Amino acid sequence: MITNGKRSITRRAFLHSSTVAAGAAPAFTIAKPEQVRGVGKEMLKLGILGVGMRGSQAVLDTWAGNDNVQLIAIGELFQDRLERGIASLKERAPEQFAKKFKVQPDHMFVGFDAYKQVLATDIDIIMICTPPAYHPRDFIAAVEAGKHIFCEKPFGTDPVNVRKLMEAARKAAELKLVVVSGAQRHSHRQYLDTIPKIQAGAIGEVVAAYANWAVNSGPVMHLRRDVSPELKGQDVRDPRWTDMEFQHRNWYEFLWLCGDQVVEQNFHNIDVVNWVMGTHPVSAVASGGVAWRPRTEAYGNIYDHNVCVFEYPNGMLMTSHGRQYPPSTKHRDVSEMVVGTKGRSNCHDMSTARVVDSDFRQGELSPYIQEHIDLVDSVLGLRPYINQGIPIAESTLTGIMAREAAYSGMKITWDMIMKSQQDLFPKVLDMNARIEVPPAPVPGQYKFI
Repeated sequence: MITNGKRSITRRAFLHSSTVAAGAAPAFTIAKPEQVRGVGKEMLKLGILGVGMRGSQAVLDTWAGNDNVQLIAIGELFQDRLERGIASLKERAPEQFAKKFKVQPDHMFVGFDAYKQVLATDIDIIMICTPPAYHPRDFIAAVEAGKHIFCEKPFGTDPVNVRKLMEAARKAAELKLVVVSGAQRHSHRQYLDTIPKIQAGAIGEVVAAYANWAVNSGPVMHLRRDVSPELKGQDVRDPRWTDMEFQHRNWYEFLWLCGDQVVEQNFHNIDVVNWVMGTHPVSAVASGGVAWRPRTEAYGNIYDHNVCVFEYPNGMLMTSHGRQYPPSTKHRDVSEMVVGTKGRSNCHDMSTARVVDSDFRQGELSPYIQEHIDLVDSVLGLRPYINQGIPIAESTLTGIMAREAAYSGMKITWDMIMKSQQDLFPKVLDMNARIEVPPAPVPGQYKFI
């Protein structure tokens, strides 16, 4: 039953929906029932890694869409962020917090090994909302622990670790562990209605595409929330922080942690075009750089703009444009466009409107909530099995192609990315470790690995 956009799932309703008439094939077959931990449960248990802005919102979206999910375990790197995340949940959704927040003190974990401790609890679903560099590590551990997965995008920051995640995604499919990503357009009704029409030929053969995440919001500067009071309003490093703490508290500004803007944000639009085409590009040529970002420590070593031309197997070209420019530039374009021999579409309806600033139609359930409904329904067997692991990993690698093409000035092929030995993840995780930050890459000097 659906009440105010939420589903109230009783055991009777679940059993009824799971019954298959004699001779009919079930939509979702469980090879080993014990591998789908939520089957038959009135209440599913949720754990989360990273309860910052995106993580706490993901919990709220899960609660908004599902009456039968309780949060029982939290993992965070820093104690103050764990406490702030809990306070945010309580403040923003007090009624749901009272009913669905069941995290006892011995299920609140802090530090680099918090992911292991959360996965060792009796959770059914793990939400991976850590910085992107940690997504492969946490995803692989979740599959090994037999947990269903919600993982934020992108699925890593370098080819080596994204490829490792892909192997784990294939293992998850064998185990029928549900995998849903933070690429919410895959749960967005308008995209789900429109893209099959494009694929069926509604605009003819697709001959060109455009994917844009050009925003006038400036950098994503996470340290602003954490610096000491006397430094508020200044984009500077708090002198209390070691290299490791500074980079984690300001993770969006560092290549190894975020993957650069084309991987972390422009991902969404690139992913839509991959979805339309049913595959990934075969090559990328790009330009980018640092046009306005101050060359100071707090601004790290990523680019503030990237323009890339991708070629797909059939010769179709996609141009992607990503940037984070200051608000004073007053231009914003977050959109997709595919051009066919008979027309064009913005991928979320059959119109040719260019800019997408609203995520859903008036009165339509937010895709940020719908993706968590889809996950829970798949866990319970109320809808077919979902595993977004491979396509989202391929879209992540597509963004990495664009980044490496811009950094190096080279034409980067899919084969080069699939053979690349670039591994950005630190060999030792120690809060007192010194981590040198190389300058922003310079084409002609930067070496593709």
